[in-house]
Amino acid sequence: MTLATVPSPLLSLPGAVPADDRDAGVALHYGDPLREQRRLVDGVGWIDRSNRDVLVVPGEDRLSWLHSLTSQHLSGLADGRATEALVLSPHGHVEHHLLVTEIGGTTWIDVEAGTGAGLLAFLDSMRFLLRVDPHEVSSEWAVLSLVGPGTPGVLAALGAEASMPYDVATLGDGWVRRMPWPGAAAADLLVPRGQLADVAERLTGAGAGPAGIWAFEALRVQARRPRLRNETDHRTIPHEVGWLDSAVHLNKGCYRGQETVARVHNLGRPPRRLVLLHLDGSVETLPATGDPVTSDGRQVGFVTTAVRHYELGTVALALVKRNTADDAELHVGDIAAAIDA
Repeated sequence: MTLATVPSPLLSLPGAVPADDRDAGVALHYGDPLREQRRLVDGVGWIDRSNRDVLVVPGEDRLSWLHSLTSQHLSGLADGRATEALVLSPHGHVEHHLLVTEIGGTTWIDVEAGTGAGLLAFLDSMRFLLRVDPHEVSSEWAVLSLVGPGTPGVLAALGAEASMPYDVATLGDGWVRRMPWPGAAAADLLVPRGQLADVAERLTGAGAGPAGIWAFEALRVQARRPRLRNETDHRTIPHEVGWLDSAVHLNKGCYRGQETVARVHNLGRPPRRLVLLHLDGSVETLPATGDPVTSDGRQVGFVTTAVRHYELGTVALALVKRNTADDAELHVGDIAAAIDA
């Protein structure tokens, strides 16, 4: 049984409706998804993301080792700081997206649900004789997220103030990491899995109401932030989905896939680009990840994530060919679509 199939204890809260597919194990919403979105925009809410996989890497060589394996400059990552990184294939295609946190002499990595085992297998294959000991701790640790302009106040009430994006502060046995997305203010909390319900109660007491993964995804789509396995396929390169700015260091030493990253960056011509689509909202069923996007009957891309947004209506992220015009008349099946330029 994978961690993603183990229901979160927070699904016992009133109104909780379980998510499925890639978000199985956590709440899709708690009874009012559009109101929950507004809470994340106007106030502050907490989101159960405890289905994410969590790894730790102790050992004296951990940062220089991870530096050599990923797209990010990690050898100088300071204590109390975090960043994003990618593991690429030899041809530069995205295999893993990592959130990397350095605190207390240990490097923590959290990744999409279901991808931790694959990442650990890759890391184990690259250990050689270095002083590193990567292992998965998803059964012991869980991620919660805070989103909304009230995030700093909630963190202050918990005594875990981290003011700038990617700043990290201790929180009990775990930590809190400020994030620049999906909203104006956000943070991720790593807590012992056995304390999920207690921490959620503390967050609620500090003014953060519960919000489901539906609300989180709606804001992520609005912010055009990619998610591994939604906005990526077997040939995605970082330039196509916006990870060049947040997860790639263009002036570091060699790593797997670097030649492709450098070549496409210098030419400035990635084959595809991530766009936000406005969809005709009259249909009852949202497009699925992978549904074709067409122009004049020819496929020019595919839908990656479609959501119902409390303000924008029915919108989706899509990967389309680079030369697809911003004013092109597009369709997703029978649904009319237009690029938000």
